[in-house]
Amino acid sequence: MKYTFFLLFCAAPFVGLSQQKAAKPVVKPIAAAFKRAHGIEYKIIKDVAGPAAKLGDVVEANIIWKVGKGNSKDSTILNSRIMNDGKPVVLPIAEAKFSGDIVAGFTMLSAGDSAIVRVSVDTLRKNFADQPLPPFAKDGDYFIYEVSVLSVRNKEEMEKEQALAAGRQVLADELLMMEYFTKNRLQPVKSPVGFYYTIQQEGTGDLITAGKKASVNYTGKLLDGTVFDSNVDPKFGHVSIFDVEVGTNAVIPGMDEGLKLMKKGTKATLYVPSGLAYGANSPSEAVPANSVMIFEMEITDVK
Repeated sequence: MKYTFFLLFCAAPFVGLSQQKAAKPVVKPIAAAFKRAHGIEYKIIKDVAGPAAKLGDVVEANIIWKVGKGNSKDSTILNSRIMNDGKPVVLPIAEAKFSGDIVAGFTMLSAGDSAIVRVSVDTLRKNFADQPLPPFAKDGDYFIYEVSVLSVRNKEEMEKEQALAAGRQVLADELLMMEYFTKNRLQPVKSPVGFYYTIQQEGTGDLITAGKKASVNYTGKLLDGTVFDSNVDPKFGHVSIFDVEVGTNAVIPGMDEGLKLMKKGTKATLYVPSGLAYGANSPSEAVPANSVMIFEMEITDVK
């Protein structure tokens, strides 16, 4: 079950961003006791001089979520560094949805700060009377968040950095694909949107268009030959035709656009750069972030 009160502040895309380092940070004295504000309690552990996060900013942070009374018996529910492969999480700072929304704690922190933010289970139960809390939420306990803020950016700064990173990744993917094509003596065609393809067998009839349902056999590989999924190999446990409604974002963009170049009976191979696949996300242990993907495909039917 997903619990909305947590996702309100922690369900943003987990995107790895480079850390900003403040020049000669000034560390202020640490607060000895919890303070109250906006329905939460907080204690500053490390206070580095700098502008606090404000609405519309994006915070990069490491978060440990615990439940308990703030002692050695507390249970750790989530550690973002473990959950996110060592990377911090990226959290857009939006307006608090309710008194006790933990997002309010970030508006009191700046880059380099660390703090403990907590909200009582009783408060959450009152605010979420219409939906259940997790079974580990006991009356009298707290949800406790140990937060370390690595950077605070405004939206424009974040978008600029993401655009630069995306541009670098496009070039890196292109070089990897060119190396692969040269090594394997391939001469694929480049599509207008940026993936490459080869047709091994032409199909018959019209090209597949948005709204049509294509029945597909496929095998997905990485450039190093690792097979990460297939609906024709029993090893992956789902040998059956894969039906895709084209143009509905049911599959990654590279495959969706690739299907529009095919007909019933087509056998083709797609070479999809990471930006048209899963990008900086890792969909499984077998597929690292920023992976170029290869799909060997056969269209068995079009409806």
